[in-house]
Amino acid sequence: MNETAAADVAATDPAVTRVTATVVLRPQSVLLTFFGDYALDGAVLVAAGSVIDVLGRVGIGEHAARATLSRMVRRDLLQREVRGRRAYFGPTEHGRRVMLDGRRRVQEGDIVTHQWDGTWTVVGFSMPESWQRERHDLRSRLQWAGFGMVQAGLWVAPRRVDLAGVLEDSQLQEYVRAFEAAPIGPTEPTRLVAEAYDLPLLAARYTGFIERWMPYDGDGSGPVDAVSRRVVLTTDWLQAVRDDPRLPLEFLPADWPAVQAEMLFRRINGRLRRTAEREMRQRLDVIQGGADA
Repeated sequence: MNETAAADVAATDPAVTRVTATVVLRPQSVLLTFFGDYALDGAVLVAAGSVIDVLGRVGIGEHAARATLSRMVRRDLLQREVRGRRAYFGPTEHGRRVMLDGRRRVQEGDIVTHQWDGTWTVVGFSMPESWQRERHDLRSRLQWAGFGMVQAGLWVAPRRVDLAGVLEDSQLQEYVRAFEAAPIGPTEPTRLVAEAYDLPLLAARYTGFIERWMPYDGDGSGPVDAVSRRVVLTTDWLQAVRDDPRLPLEFLPADWPAVQAEMLFRRINGRLRRTAEREMRQRLDVIQGGADA
């Protein structure tokens, strides 16, 4: 399928057309969503042609799809297995962990913390000035785990955090110091949260999600491609929640839009899921993978 044909397929679903016209969905993010939803349970490998077809339905052309598959293999997110003249792809163990983390963020828990025990996890670190890549890696891990930066080298999260899990497979443990603590005067907790986290940015993501998807909450107008709509819906939602720290409700504005956005996502996803999974089973060219799948 060429890129023009891919765009034509995407245009068959009004929600896909609307969302992909206003939001940049990175091909790797779409593929993580796809494999996480349809190839994570069991040693399943999916033919490249099937993957390209799914991405084409959300407006990602064949060239970009193949380049992203190759890049994800190099990054140890996907494995590639050749059977005859066809190439098949599936998650590696590292990729499986990444996809399971994404699934947990979509499926488990609430988008805000309703009951908080008052515990803060505080992390400080110091490393050689030349270690820019390592410093960036640590900051990314902390942000992914729900930490916000108070000042250079000092990060906090209003919850208990398992740092062993955050720093797994990392060589940075010896540079990190972690404590459980609570702020005291003159540090005011609400102000601390506002300084450590970009609340306006987080709110804007949820407001944008609501604006994009509210027209399709129960709306049956136009042809509905359940597969492509669900892939785009879940990818869009993951981009909204991926680094949300799920803060205690007491620190958030009264009109915080995350809860409304979460309810909207769950309603639409619930209606699409069964049909999309049935269509995927009928459409995908899959095989059972080897020992590493």
